Amino acid sequence: MTESTDGFETRAIHVGQDPEPVTGAVITPIFQTSTYAQPSPGDHTGYEYSRTDNPTRTALQEALADLEGARHGYAFASGLAAEDTVLRSLRAGDHIVLGNDAYGGTFRLISQVITRAGVTWEAADLTDLTALSANWNPATKIVWMETPTNPLLTVFDIAATAEITHAKGAKLVVDNTFASPYLQQPISLGADLVIHSTTKYIGGHSDVVGGFAATNDDDWAGDIKYLQNAVGAVPAPMDCFLTLRGLKTLGVRMDRHVQNAHQVVEMLQAHPAVSTVLYPGLEGTPGADIASRQMKAGGGMVSFRVAAGLEAAKAVTTKTRLFTLAESLGGIESLIEHPGVMTHASAAGSPLEVPDDLVRLSVGIETGDDLVADLNDALDGV
Repeated sequence: MTESTDGFETRAIHVGQDPEPVTGAVITPIFQTSTYAQPSPGDHTGYEYSRTDNPTRTALQEALADLEGARHGYAFASGLAAEDTVLRSLRAGDHIVLGNDAYGGTFRLISQVITRAGVTWEAADLTDLTALSANWNPATKIVWMETPTNPLLTVFDIAATAEITHAKGAKLVVDNTFASPYLQQPISLGADLVIHSTTKYIGGHSDVVGGFAATNDDDWAGDIKYLQNAVGAVPAPMDCFLTLRGLKTLGVRMDRHVQNAHQVVEMLQAHPAVSTVLYPGLEGTPGADIASRQMKAGGGMVSFRVAAGLEAAKAVTTKTRLFTLAESLGGIESLIEHPGVMTHASAAGSPLEVPDDLVRLSVGIETGDDLVADLNDALDGV
């Protein structure tokens, strides 16, 4: 990656995406091919087989790595495929510290799958860095955090955690899915590697599944590149094209997500059916000062707790007209879900279990007043 003085939106549209040299196509084509002709045996033009490399994937990887301030970036078939590949760098006896609020799929992968290879793990409250340092397991190789977290939207201090992690000889991985590189760049704050589910804000249209890992660690990058090819959990050319198309409008979409989220938060704070509103940077809440330092804005995710409890929370999710009851997030359309029953069911009974009165919103880019009215009516109904 070369240094650029261009702005975020300019780089999202142009980095790695020069006009195609044969035809002059302005948009990176979908190179829908599995293999490439070689002038002589073992002498290829940089592409030999599309599991290993594909020009559409190369464009996506270069563009997204640049936006994260990374020299290296690798695209995968899903966010969990990216996570799995990164975690394969660990060996039997190594230890993972996982933030005590995280996506249910990440928890399942670390607690139920990676442990089969002899890796151990523990959940830790990453808001308490004194305890993290005092209770450090010397076998720890990775501290894995989401910030903001899924689904409680806790904000962790990336720079302070990186300082402790590096002092102990470990690496910090930050899942930047909720913020997106438009609102937060963890590598600039000391993270060793950034993970994304590009299914979410980067793709942005709920029509493609993907994942991404970016790093400035040359050795780790070499291992990830090797594993990307050796394991083969790579995105198809069409998936890369759709994700790259979404990336081009990430900045303008995120501005609207944030604007609408602020309207929703204001309404939720005033509604008597809501006991608690969770939103990054919300004034007077824990982590608000950290969010102001490391995030451009709070993002488009909002969670809240329903005062009347579990059944009322579940009922709210079925009463909306514009908020669709569905898993996932980060698309142009607004979504509502009950994490305890849906995305985080795998965490039930664990240190990552979420409150049963919690509702999570992915606030879309519809007309903000319409979204506020929709939620208000649903809450009035319970």
